[in-house]
Amino acid sequence: MNRPGTIALATVLCTLIGAAPWYAKATDNYPSRPVTIVVPFTPGGSTDIMARYEAEVLQRALGQSFVVENKPGAGGSIGISYAAKAAPDGYTLLHAPSIIILLPYVMKSISYDFAKDFAPVMLTGLTQFALVVSPTLPVNSVKDLIALAKSKPGELTYASSGIGTPHQIFAEHFKIMTGTDIHHIPYKGAVPGLTDIASGNVSMEFVDIPPALPLIKAGKLKALAVLSAKGNPELPGVPPLAETVPGYDASSWQGFFARAGTPQPIIDKLNAALAADFKRPETAERFMALGIVAQWDTPAEFAAFITEQSAKWGKVIRAAGITPQ
Repeated sequence: MNRPGTIALATVLCTLIGAAPWYAKATDNYPSRPVTIVVPFTPGGSTDIMARYEAEVLQRALGQSFVVENKPGAGGSIGISYAAKAAPDGYTLLHAPSIIILLPYVMKSISYDFAKDFAPVMLTGLTQFALVVSPTLPVNSVKDLIALAKSKPGELTYASSGIGTPHQIFAEHFKIMTGTDIHHIPYKGAVPGLTDIASGNVSMEFVDIPPALPLIKAGKLKALAVLSAKGNPELPGVPPLAETVPGYDASSWQGFFARAGTPQPIIDKLNAALAADFKRPETAERFMALGIVAQWDTPAEFAAFITEQSAKWGKVIRAAGITPQ
């Protein structure tokens, strides 16, 4: 018998057996102290509003304080990187939009590895987008727009809220699928671009619905299509873009994450508490006002969704030649 090997094995087994009750107690008692939810953007936006609502839900369900901490900057990478360095104990969590999987494609240097650093907890919402055009543009449908763009290659323009944002990526996806040449004009945010579209200086924008809605209702913008596969109640009568461009489906999303290595019972407890609330019609109505369709799923389903989304938009980014900044 190899006594040193036997002693070493016994030592490991004793350590694991001794740790098991502690592990079970830590997960059963979670959370036993306040929990931080990191938001990688400034207060007041839809990402921040959703995170603060999630904090309220979790506090009610789990009987402990959940506090939102905003860490904005560098397109979201500062806050995401901060959360990536947290201990995997469930006491520092992250609420982030889909930019979390886009940044590795559009930034030269980021200090996190999504696959290694984060554990998906739940998909919490889909942000609805629309294709809006200037009222001076002589088109009344997506079909008209495609025809006009093909007759004037490179002459039409589209605004975005910056290089590498969903606004640009969704527009490039449209260009690839329709074989059109439309010039990109990046802005710092969606609203400045919408202002220039309303005045006729820019042709169009693929934009999240809430900031565009007042201008659409005032007749200062024309909504030609919604980007999701189904219509949107905020824009009755506006068809999905897929009716003209089959297979087109685009929306940004919001998600809840823990640090990779967080015990699965903690992840499951967080997921169950959030899902129970997000299934409620009242919650759906609350977020529809923000242009967000409330979602819920399992951690495994969210992980599969992220894999699919990363592959889809990574392919578009490469095909469009969007270079890391």
